[in-house]
Amino acid sequence: MKIKLFLFFIGLVFSAGVSAQQGFPFDNEIRAFKHQDSVSFPKPNGILFIGSSSIRKWTDLEQRYAGKPIIRRGVGGCELWQIADYYTPYILFPYKPRKIFIYAGENDIAAGKSARDVAASFTKLWELIHQKLPNAEVYFMSIKPSPVRAKYYDVVYAANELVKNYLKGKPKSYYIDLVPSIYKPGTTRPDSSLFNDDYLHLNSKGYDQWQKVLDPLVK
Repeated sequence: MKIKLFLFFIGLVFSAGVSAQQGFPFDNEIRAFKHQDSVSFPKPNGILFIGSSSIRKWTDLEQRYAGKPIIRRGVGGCELWQIADYYTPYILFPYKPRKIFIYAGENDIAAGKSARDVAASFTKLWELIHQKLPNAEVYFMSIKPSPVRAKYYDVVYAANELVKNYLKGKPKSYYIDLVPSIYKPGTTRPDSSLFNDDYLHLNSKGYDQWQKVLDPLVK
């Protein structure tokens, strides 16, 4: 009888744990990162790249900066607010990085959020980082205007401007304007040849353009 009660109790606990995970966005990717950490945990004072699929799909980032302590933690189609609300205890704070490069916000806008919503989410994230890791340098990588999301360009540019203004005067914090690097020469429109066939994610040539801007900041 005691064994049956024990098994029943374990079943309840397991069910509660599963239920608790429902609604945790991209929890499978977070578990994969934590498994990776259990095998080889990054040393402190690394250079963390965190954000959405533009970071996740930058699969040769570590090779581009060979010899640098790069930690790449891109999460599916995540939104900026999710990084602040869910992911910091798992794939940000434990690494104690000295530099944090953040790319997110594009999916927020596509989901209907305003420029002010995006800026508010970044403000929350910045404050969390400043409290927990006051010595870390924070770099916001500007939201890119993707050809497939042309109808959101005005919101993208407005969100970038709000974040840029917010970071003025903030200690060890920088806004990186990557937008012009992917413009078609002589225009203020994104160069579609720098994107994959989905016209949403950068291809290798697109990441080449980003790298040119990031090089002096990473190195």
